[in-house]
Amino acid sequence: MLSVLGCPSASASAKFLHDGFATPIHYFSLKRSPKLQLVCTSSQRSCFKRFCEKEERVTIAPLSQGFSALQEDDSPWESGNVWSNLALYLFTLHIPFSFGGLSVVALFTGQPVLHPQTEALSLITIQMLELSGALILLKYTAKPQYKLSNFFKTNKLLSNRSWILSSVLGFGFLTLMIFLTSLLADRSFGSKPVNNPILKDMLLNSDISRVSCVLAYCIVTPLLEEVFYRGCLLTSLSSTMKWQQAVAISSVIFSAIHFSAESFLQLFIIGCVLGCSYCWTGNLSSSIFIHSLYNALTLGSDIYPSVDDFG
Repeated sequence: MLSVLGCPSASASAKFLHDGFATPIHYFSLKRSPKLQLVCTSSQRSCFKRFCEKEERVTIAPLSQGFSALQEDDSPWESGNVWSNLALYLFTLHIPFSFGGLSVVALFTGQPVLHPQTEALSLITIQMLELSGALILLKYTAKPQYKLSNFFKTNKLLSNRSWILSSVLGFGFLTLMIFLTSLLADRSFGSKPVNNPILKDMLLNSDISRVSCVLAYCIVTPLLEEVFYRGCLLTSLSSTMKWQQAVAISSVIFSAIHFSAESFLQLFIIGCVLGCSYCWTGNLSSSIFIHSLYNALTLGSDIYPSVDDFG
């Protein structure tokens, strides 16, 4: 728990003054006198005063940082390893599993077109493998003292920032923004079907397929993407730049890795809303909950057309 510190203790002060100047510091032993007396020059007292003010500024800074609750110590990665760790994840886990996983299943089963139930079961399996790989990667690339539970910690100094309230407001704002951008796109480029026919086939095929899709899109995928893109990437970027810049950069990357030019703007908006929600609370539960709700709404839209998917 952070607290505002004043000046250091008397013993620490004496050591500071003695080490910082060539002029020796004379003091009486505590055994000889109940009071510790320091004899120092005016320049030494001035320097000591600046030292105290510096300590106080460092301690107060996290309490007055404004919108973002993220702190430099929250970063799971060293600042110099952010982009190499990102590339490692993308090229060893995300691209092979997300864009090549079903092709591998089709190759092994000898079915050019997978049965909807087989595809749904393969999808949840692939997502769970990618999540497991991402957690292992995080374990070996994160700072030695970093714990996964840090993503879900509650800052006692910001206890008034409820992640539940942030989730409700974030989801409402996100739904409104997606509706407005969809309306603008329809008027500018013409109306297009919003259904995903492959996903719709899986949802309508069987109960097993529906459960697999719900688990994949509403639990595993939100957890995977929020831990990596908000928990790891956004937090690490915010330790080296303003939180607004970190949100924008992480949202661009989040949008780009979906490889969907038509949905780039909407995905960017989604990334910004999720990023802002996480920054405000400092708790990843808020962005995971919003992501899950939005994907649940998406699954419903493939049966009752409404909004686009962003798994």
